Amino acid sequence: MNPAPGFKKRPDYRIALKPAGQRVQVKLNGEVIADSKGALVLEEGSYPPVFYFPRKDVKTELLVRSVLQTYCQFKGDAAYYSFKGGAENAVWTYEHPYDEMHAIKERLAFYPNKVDSIAVL
Repeated sequence: MNPAPGFKKRPDYRIALKPAGQRVQVKLNGEVIADSKGALVLEEGSYPPVFYFPRKDVKTELLVRSVLQTYCQFKGDAAYYSFKGGAENAVWTYEHPYDEMHAIKERLAFYPNKVDSIAVL
């Protein structure tokens, strides 16, 4: 078991995670780089919703691993990817999330300001 320490400290804190229920696409430089009917949407506090894509639905050949890592007391350690020849630290993933967030394991999320668009179709 790997429970999130954040939920122990703040049991009232809520993160809603559910299937997006629709096709979601990400475009960069006019090209579709992620296209999924299996994305998850995470809603957390006052933050905008975040879509987490299965890796199989992302053109991962456009990504290169970054050295940046961050930590969230509710989700765990995040690793980052940059676009080859483009925006740095534009994509993040939780490869070993806490138990409560297991559903986002190894999925990829995009910063909206580092891509052209993230659209629900």
